[in-house]
Amino acid sequence: MLRATAAVWVAVTGAVGPLVRTVGRRARPAPYAAAMLLDAGDALEIGPAVAGIRWYLAVRGGIDAAPVLGSRATDLLSRVGPAAVAAGDVLPVGPPPARPVPPVDSLAVTAPADGEVVLRVSAGPRLDWFVDGAWAALIDRPWEVTAEADRVGVRLAGEPLVRRIPGELPSEGVVTGALQVPPSGQPILFLADHPMTGGYPVIGVVARDDVRLAAQLRPGQRVRLV
Repeated sequence: MLRATAAVWVAVTGAVGPLVRTVGRRARPAPYAAAMLLDAGDALEIGPAVAGIRWYLAVRGGIDAAPVLGSRATDLLSRVGPAAVAAGDVLPVGPPPARPVPPVDSLAVTAPADGEVVLRVSAGPRLDWFVDGAWAALIDRPWEVTAEADRVGVRLAGEPLVRRIPGELPSEGVVTGALQVPPSGQPILFLADHPMTGGYPVIGVVARDDVRLAAQLRPGQRVRLV
């Protein structure tokens, strides 16, 4: 639950689930993907997601944390940036911009899918490390999201992809959306907090516009690469 200590405009998007705004003792549903004004003392409760897995909270004026390398985000893998948010923390808000809040009721956003998710993928730089037919195997059948999923990446489960060249390669740069394949043959889809380098071959790369869909994948959900 979030409680405003002063008047502030916020918006919630990302995952889908119950949003409740409490003013005094009166609770009512809060809008999704729309700007809302919280007065001092108002509370906003973000319930468990029923579709997708990550909520995004936008605050007019931004969270006024000290920037690191030009960013106010927290990188949990390298422990760079502000400390992770914990219960009881007070988040300072920066000064709001001079322009008014846009007069729209809701943003045109697509809610995360609860069923099978289709991700576009192109061949990666190490496709030649895999046997003939490995690419067809990657895109011809669905994969399942395992419980090993976080902001670093998502491990997919399915029929293992067979490599032509065993072992590892010297660490090389990887990008968000890369599908890295360890010796197990089960692909790992890199997300926002992925390492900058990797030593396993990258068989494919998910389209940049589809990475946002991958970020909302839930364990047990099916994925089809096309």
